[in-house]
Amino acid sequence: MTGAASPWWSAGRHADRRPALLLRNRILAAFRAWFSDRDFIEAEAACLQVSPGNEAHLSAFATEAIGASGARTPLYLHTSPEFACKKLLAAGETRLFSVARVFRNRERGPLHHPEFTMLEWYRAGASYTALMADCAALLACAAETSGARRLVFRGRETDPFAEPERLTLAEAFDRFAGIDLLASVTPSGATDRDALAAAVAGAGLRVVPDDTWADLFSRVLVARIEPHLGLGRPTILCEYPISEAALARPAPHDPRVAERFELYACGVELANAFGELTDPEEQRRRFEAEMAEKQRVYGERYPIDDDFLAALAVMPEASGIALGFDRLAMLACGATRIEDVIWTPVAETRP
Repeated sequence: MTGAASPWWSAGRHADRRPALLLRNRILAAFRAWFSDRDFIEAEAACLQVSPGNEAHLSAFATEAIGASGARTPLYLHTSPEFACKKLLAAGETRLFSVARVFRNRERGPLHHPEFTMLEWYRAGASYTALMADCAALLACAAETSGARRLVFRGRETDPFAEPERLTLAEAFDRFAGIDLLASVTPSGATDRDALAAAVAGAGLRVVPDDTWADLFSRVLVARIEPHLGLGRPTILCEYPISEAALARPAPHDPRVAERFELYACGVELANAFGELTDPEEQRRRFEAEMAEKQRVYGERYPIDDDFLAALAVMPEASGIALGFDRLAMLACGATRIEDVIWTPVAETRP
């Protein structure tokens, strides 16, 4: 006879989870020391924001502030501390990091949780390649702290001490799917949906009439590319098409792609980095396009933070990155679910 799993707070289950939770704490302490040794300032970003972020497929938790007069103002729990951190760059900070509780609706599973910990850091005046070196150092730091010689997830392994492989999206699409990705992107960054649809169908993947270019891009990425990333050694997947990098600046050598990379280990995405876009007019245009897509798909949109765009106009050139700390802790601990390394998981809700 079997029954429901014991609640996370039951003594027996907590005892099983406690070693991983304590290891999580040690890794976080080691990371804080790593940043302090490099003259980074830790900043705490407010969770309540005017806008939770303006990416089409991120869903936020909404609330409201009630003033003394009873007036109600919509607010959101942030999906990332990014807007707040960039305002601090505009204010004059040059190296900062934030260990933030962030909130994303519609997300729960082995690698997703509605509330989780995001580690973000920013370097003013630095290329986004500097963040690639940071990623390699932090993977090694997590492994050294945990005593893990390998990161493991679902039978896939990564050597956290190995030099990461750098792979562009164009190279990845060609290697793992036989698709010339940039043949469907014009020099202006516009995308050709029909050209990519033909290539995706030719690669044996499903195409339906209402698929957008972005839908097809994501389908190939998830089905054919991500399972091969971060195997044996970490992978840095870089140079995303400009349409898939809403907050990143164009790459100087090719306007079709952006200074964006993602870090993978064991087939798991761990981090997302940008050479930051600092053009407020272009950023507003991209936000509006993202919110139009959100309205089309989900029937809702989020406000644009005009205060953020004003700060962007005076923000210095910078690079920034967001790392899913719980996921990295999970790999370092050998856990199989993100909830195994979260001290107090969010209550279960209906699917």
